[in-house]
Amino acid sequence: MQKILLFISMLYSCTLQAADLVSLLPQVKPAVVAIGIYNPTAAPRLKLIGSGFAVPPGNRIATNFHVVEKTLNSSQNESYVVLSGNGPQPTMHRIQQTVSSREHDLALLTIAEKLPFLTLADSELIAEGTEIAFTGYPITGVLGLYPATHRGIISAVTPIAIPADHSTALNPRTLRQLQQPFMVYQLDATAYPGNSGSAVYRQSDGKVVAIINMVLVKSSREAVLSDPSGISFAIPVTHLHQLLQKP
Repeated sequence: MQKILLFISMLYSCTLQAADLVSLLPQVKPAVVAIGIYNPTAAPRLKLIGSGFAVPPGNRIATNFHVVEKTLNSSQNESYVVLSGNGPQPTMHRIQQTVSSREHDLALLTIAEKLPFLTLADSELIAEGTEIAFTGYPITGVLGLYPATHRGIISAVTPIAIPADHSTALNPRTLRQLQQPFMVYQLDATAYPGNSGSAVYRQSDGKVVAIINMVLVKSSREAVLSDPSGISFAIPVTHLHQLLQKP
């Protein structure tokens, strides 16, 4: 009898969580954007490279620094752009200003228009086991501008350390990060190329707790799609709060 009651309780809990997420998504998805590179002379003119989301007051877009790190070809008028809306006809927004934190792999992009935005959680680290979800544009070059949502839990709070393949890759920045690591979330959830910059939010209230920034690769980069590890990492929102305070 106790086993039956426990099963019913677990089933009810799962159903309740699913219902919470269903009600959250119409609020979350309008704030989710894609990041792309626009080149008026190329074919195609637009290349999708990552995800992002609007934060208060709506004209600032959070994403990963590594998404917009590459120096573009100014002679061909290449530029990073923000894409809002879904489907084949998104709205393209020019980026007016970029503020970034290479150390924490975060960037804030300012656009002219104000979009619906997501609410950020406070700066405290959240508990392991917390039910989370993230919405973004996985495999953007193939699936296009149709945001997808994945869910999981915070499986661990762990120090970040970027390993080097060989000693020549140990530049001063990498050495500092290895000596002074900061805590990140390990997620029991699968992220894909294109999910970089996606908002990680609590299923209970939709508040953003972190930003997806990398996935554990089991064997080779080519196997990320065919044989995903199911382990992703995300930068806690406290570092985004700090970046928002920069002038």
